[in-house]
Amino acid sequence: MADYDLEALSLGELKKMQRDVARAISSYEDRQKAEARAKVEALARELGYSLAELVGTETKSSRTPAAAKYRHPENPALTWSGRGRKPLWFVEELEEGKTASDLAIS
Repeated sequence: MADYDLEALSLGELKKMQRDVARAISSYEDRQKAEARAKVEALARELGYSLAELVGTETKSSRTPAAAKYRHPENPALTWSGRGRKPLWFVEELEEGKTASDLAIS
């Protein structure tokens, strides 16, 4: 392993080294995960299953997105279902004196 005199390096060199180390750590973790996944997949195949069957990743969400109930008066691409946090454009329109029924999609 290389021996570095960190005190002799400039700030730019230290930051580059920091990025290189972070990249190396990430790459190492990715390789380890891929190796572990390959071992688990091989074991599942050996037992006659696919990994997706055992883990249950094949299930799909049965929840559908909520239909839009409100639309921006000037930009019809901006909509809101009425669920969750109010979008900024909706709040601004209310502050300007419009009501929720004014913004409702008919």
